[in-house]
Amino acid sequence: MQDKPLKRVLFIDRDGTIAVEPPVDYQLDSFEKLEFLPGVITSLNFIARTLDFELVMVSNQDGLGTDSFPTETFTGPHNLIMRTLEGEGVKFDDVVIDVTFEHEHKPTRKPGTALLGKYLDGSYDLEHSYVIGDRLTDIMLARNLGAKGILIASNDDDIKRQLQEADLSGHTALIAGNWQQIAEFLRCGTRTATVTRNTAETRITVDLDLDGTGKCDISTGLGFFDHMLEQIGRHSGMNLTIKVAGDLNVDEHHTIEDTAIVLGEAISKALGDKRGIDRYGFMLPMDDCQCTVALDLGGRSWLVWDAEFHREHVGDMPTEMFMHFFKSLSDGARMNLYISARGTNEHHKIEGIFKALARSLKQAIRRDAFKYELPSTKGMI
Repeated sequence: MQDKPLKRVLFIDRDGTIAVEPPVDYQLDSFEKLEFLPGVITSLNFIARTLDFELVMVSNQDGLGTDSFPTETFTGPHNLIMRTLEGEGVKFDDVVIDVTFEHEHKPTRKPGTALLGKYLDGSYDLEHSYVIGDRLTDIMLARNLGAKGILIASNDDDIKRQLQEADLSGHTALIAGNWQQIAEFLRCGTRTATVTRNTAETRITVDLDLDGTGKCDISTGLGFFDHMLEQIGRHSGMNLTIKVAGDLNVDEHHTIEDTAIVLGEAISKALGDKRGIDRYGFMLPMDDCQCTVALDLGGRSWLVWDAEFHREHVGDMPTEMFMHFFKSLSDGARMNLYISARGTNEHHKIEGIFKALARSLKQAIRRDAFKYELPSTKGMI
């Protein structure tokens, strides 16, 4: 007999995560203060309908039941939250509320796990469960449970620094700016890839996140090539790190070609099975130029190139390598590429092509977790 699979759990904070936390006294003690976070009801409904997580609300309510926070002022708004969610198909399997103050340091208070003992008896798959909240204590709770944390916050350097200083980075699965990102992550996972290629001619590592913010860290030894690759990251929105050590003492050929191959393979790997993506995309004018890049992430490589350059180099990049770069990228990513450029300024033409590629990729890789289907009638890509 096959063993019954372990249950997964979403431990979800309330104030600041489901409802907006009142900014003055941090107590949701009246109906007038009740406001749901944008998208939370739709996203929780989607999660409840499509995924197999148990839902557990875990909330610290400082001094609940004391004169400073009478129970009757808590009950009305809380019950309205629960009724509203349940009316939209979101029913919590458990509600765990601690009423102690922070200065008491009780083990029942988040990030303590004393009230969550039943989830630690081995019948739950905590490794693949998540704590969702808006404070570092929620990520600490995830660590203490052996789960992963999802932090609702701006994904900026300051919050990353705070997580790193608290030694919580490794326990954080996602920093999400909104609930739609959380629903997409839980349904579809992350879209990241690291690909390394070492040959006698080049040593290359590409690390990318298709759902990033356009952050780039690129070093190929060719300044103009770095500048063009940065256009891909910034204008597509993907985070892109490329480190290359190539045989530039010979010439630029191997560095450019192999970088394109590895970048293409990383894009293909990060896309996974491509469910939910838009697949196609884009055109871009730039000053005196009109550059068109149409692409299809359909799993087959092909390049149609309609662009001429009348200088031998742009910066330190040979113009004869432009077509070769995109051919190698097409092969590595297994995508169709149709590229054309018209204009008089060679720098503008190639920069326009790279920017158009980036915008085309941004459109094509866009993923909709709420329509999580293969963009093909064949049933596979």
